[in-house]
Amino acid sequence: MLARISLLALALAAASAPASAASPAALADAAKVTFEWGVKVPLRDGVRLNATVYRPSAGAAPGPCLFTLTPYISQSYHDRGMYFASHGYPFLTVDVRGRGNSEGTFRPLIQEAQDGYDVVEWLARQPYCNGKVSMWGGSYAGYDQWATAKERPPHLATIVPVAAPVAGVDFPAPHGIFLSYDIEWLTFVSGRASQAMIFGDDAFWTSAFRRWYESGAPFRMLDRIAGNPSPTFQEWIAHPDLDAYWEGFNPSAAQYAQIEIPVLTITGMYDDDQPGALEHYRRHLAAAPAAARARHFLVIGPWDHAGTRTPLAQFGGLSFGPASLVDLPKLHTEWYAWTMSDGPQPSFLRKRVAYYVTGAERWRYADSLEAVTASETPLYLGSNGGDATDLYGGGTMTVKRRGTVYADRYLYDPRDTGIAAAEAQADPASLTDQHALIASHTKLVYHSDPFPADTEVSGFFRFTAFIAIDQPDTDFVVRVFEVLPDGGVIPLSSDLMRARYREGQATPKLVRTHAPLRYDFNRFTFASRLVRKGSRLRVVLSAADSIGFEKNYNTGGVVADESVRDARPVVVTLYHDTSHPSALYVPLATPDAGGG
Repeated sequence: MLARISLLALALAAASAPASAASPAALADAAKVTFEWGVKVPLRDGVRLNATVYRPSAGAAPGPCLFTLTPYISQSYHDRGMYFASHGYPFLTVDVRGRGNSEGTFRPLIQEAQDGYDVVEWLARQPYCNGKVSMWGGSYAGYDQWATAKERPPHLATIVPVAAPVAGVDFPAPHGIFLSYDIEWLTFVSGRASQAMIFGDDAFWTSAFRRWYESGAPFRMLDRIAGNPSPTFQEWIAHPDLDAYWEGFNPSAAQYAQIEIPVLTITGMYDDDQPGALEHYRRHLAAAPAAARARHFLVIGPWDHAGTRTPLAQFGGLSFGPASLVDLPKLHTEWYAWTMSDGPQPSFLRKRVAYYVTGAERWRYADSLEAVTASETPLYLGSNGGDATDLYGGGTMTVKRRGTVYADRYLYDPRDTGIAAAEAQADPASLTDQHALIASHTKLVYHSDPFPADTEVSGFFRFTAFIAIDQPDTDFVVRVFEVLPDGGVIPLSSDLMRARYREGQATPKLVRTHAPLRYDFNRFTFASRLVRKGSRLRVVLSAADSIGFEKNYNTGGVVADESVRDARPVVVTLYHDTSHPSALYVPLATPDAGGG
C-alpha cells in the first residue's frame, strides 16, 4: 500500500496506446462488427447518456447484450467492444452522467445505481437485444455493476464485477485512512474530456504529494496544492468514519439478499481493490439464499489491478508462470453463454472458488473461500532486547512461545519528513522496492526461522499485537513478505489501521491509556504462495508515514484538519511477553486432493 494506489487506471493504457497496423485476425473480426457512434440513451429524469454501439454484422438474430458504464470516456474500451461484438454479443460503451458526451453532472459513485437500471431496461428494448442484458468492466465499472444489481432491473441476467471497490471500505479511504491518490483520480475524471496524460504522469504526482507532505499543511488542502480544488474531495474527507454516507453507496444487506442472478467475481492478489471485491463477495454470500450463493463464483489470480482484465506474466518486479495468463475475455464470453444462452459451464470454473498458487504456478479450486485454508499456525513475536528496527535483523517469530520479557518500540515524530526523499527515489511501479522501508526509522521487524520444507500458504494472514501508545491516536501498516534464501523479497499481504478504529471503522474510540491494548489486524489481503524450503517470513509493523497517505499528527482530532503545528510525537511499544502473546497467524492450505 505504500505505492500510489492504481485504482481505476486501466483506461489510461487504452487511451494513450499508439495506432498499429491491423493484423489479419483483427481485420477479420472488424468485418464482423457494425459500429454506431453517438447513440443517446434516455434516463428517467430526461438526461441522455452517450453510447457507442458495437453489434454483430447485419443479419444477426437478436441476442443477449452487454454494456459498460464508464467515467473514462467510452472510446477507451473500443477494443472490448470489437471483441465482444465479433464474438456475437452486442456491446455498448456508455459514458456515465456528466462525462464524455453524456449530459448531466458527474458525481462519482453516487449516481450509477438508477442510471445503470435505466440503461439495462432501455437496452433490453432494442431490436438487436433478446431481452437479456449483462454488464462488463472492472474497478469503477465493477462497482457500478453491484450498484445497478441492487436496483434489480428485471432484464439484468448476470453480472461479472471485476476489481470492484466498496465505497468507504477500500476506496477512497482504506479502513478510514484517505489516500493522496484520491485527488489524482478525481483529476483524471474532472471535466468531460479525458485527462489521461495528466493522470499518468507519475513524476508530477509524486512531486505534488511530496510538496504537500513536506509543507506540513492539513490533508484538506491537498486538492488546492495539487492544483485542482475539488468539492468531491472535500465531501469525501468530511466522512472519515464508516457512516451512513458511505453505506448509502453500497447495497444494503437486504439488497444483497435480493440479488439472485448469477455472479462471477474476479480480483487479483495484487489488486488494490481486492478488499472491496471480496467484501462484496462476502456480503452477498452472507445475505443471499442458498440458490444464489451456489451461482456466485470467485476467481483470484496473481494479478495487479489492470491485470484483472489483461493479465501479465511480469509486473512490479514479480514473475509468474504461463498458467497465470488466463484468457479473461474468453472466460467472460463463456460465462455469458452459460448464464444467458444455455451454454455449458466454463471449464475453467471447476468449483466455486478458483485461486492461483504463486511459486507453484498453478491453479487450485475450493468449494468456498473458507475451504482454501485448512488451519493456521501462530508465529509468536520475540526479541532479545536488541534493535528490532533492523530490516535485515530485527526480532524473531517462532512456533513456540519463548516468554521473553522484552518489548520493542519506535518513535514516530510527524515533524520528521525525511521519508519523502526515500519514497521519491523508489520505483512507483515496483512491488519489491525496499528503499522506503530501509530508510524508515518508524518500524519493527520480525523474521521466522527458515521453512524446513516447501509449504503452501493460502488464505488470510492475521496479526495480533499488544501495543501501547502515549498519544490518543496514530496509524499503523503491517506488511508480510517471503524472504528468499538469496535475500530477495516477495510481498505477500498487508493491512493498515488507525488506532481509533481498532474496534471498527464505524465506532472510533481514542486511546485513553498508556497501557498495552490488543490490536487485531484481520483485514489482510488474500495471499497464496508456495513458500520454498529455506525461505523465511518477515512481518513489518510501521507507522503509516508516507506521501501516499493522509497524515495523522496523533492528536486525536479531525485528522484531515491537523497540520504540523499540531504534531505530537508518539512512542509505539509492542509487547510480546507471556501476558501479551503478539503473533502472526499463518494460513496453511488445505491439502491438495488432486483437483487442480
